[in-house]
Amino acid sequence: MKALVLSGGAGTRLRPITHTSAKQLVPVANKAVLFYGLESIAAAGITEVGMVVGDTAAEIEEAVGDGSRFGLRVTYLPQERPLGLAHAVLIARDFLGDDDFVMYLGDNFIVGGITGLVDEFRRNRPDAQILLTRVADPRSFGVAELDPSGRVIGLEEKPEHPKSDLALVGVYLFTPLVHEAVRAVKPSWRGELEITHALQHLIDIRADVRCTLVEGYWKDTGNVGDMLEVNRTVLESMERRIDGEVDDASETVGRVVVEAGARIANSRIVGPAVIGTGSVVRDSYVGPFTSVAENCRITDSELEFSIVLRDSSIRGVGRIESSLIGRHVEVTPATGVPSAHRLVLGDHSRVQIHS
Repeated sequence: MKALVLSGGAGTRLRPITHTSAKQLVPVANKAVLFYGLESIAAAGITEVGMVVGDTAAEIEEAVGDGSRFGLRVTYLPQERPLGLAHAVLIARDFLGDDDFVMYLGDNFIVGGITGLVDEFRRNRPDAQILLTRVADPRSFGVAELDPSGRVIGLEEKPEHPKSDLALVGVYLFTPLVHEAVRAVKPSWRGELEITHALQHLIDIRADVRCTLVEGYWKDTGNVGDMLEVNRTVLESMERRIDGEVDDASETVGRVVVEAGARIANSRIVGPAVIGTGSVVRDSYVGPFTSVAENCRITDSELEFSIVLRDSSIRGVGRIESSLIGRHVEVTPATGVPSAHRLVLGDHSRVQIHS
């Protein structure tokens, strides 16, 4: 069995962060979202991975390499444009051959991994197996319709009037029969070859399409709110570890991780929180559900429920919360301009200011 991992896409909902970084490499708990998926694939006993990449191919390849650090062998599969999930299967045909495979969206996060799902698929070997979860607003997802016995009878992509609240999770398991289905579908109104249409084709030809309801935690980390929630979930499972330097004037409370080479001076860190290698927190408060990546500087500030990416500094700005701060960012107080805000914002930014 092989894996097909989708790591292309523009990440428009995470802009401006993704103007300069692949969305799959934005970290939660100081580890790229993509890496959690690769670790889950390896834990399920799969070693051959095809990685579909687009405009951010160089960055993905630099981060993942040949896959050996995860116990995998990775083959990179360039996709000229993100033309849909079914299109990704099309371009991976030679790599996949006649093997069964799991297709994993690289920006999805599933607590507990996929080992049980892969084992179930191997035992029963339906033509396709999809994962479903209940969501509050299904209009942003692929949506499944089930009959009273729980059998999948219909699938729609981002419907205006959903027939259920069951959304497709970004993990799919297929036998080679899916290759016939992806060749049969036509582009949708979005101009993409939809995997929901390919699955519907399998249903129409009476193939064995089964579903599993995901009861645990799943997130598509496509926006800032979801990133922060996944960060919260991962941090809650971490064990306390102090490998860096914490001076006598500082206090660490609860599940706090201070990586080797990090320094805490005259500060209070309340977990769950992680401070990355080479970072310095001085005269500050870092509160729960916060990840500070490597080589950051937090001085005379308060930070809570936030993600700070590497090589950034926050100095003298009071309290920051519910924020995603990119790489090489400087956050400082305005000077000489009373009651004013001075901003430099990227395209598609969203800012909330309390005046």
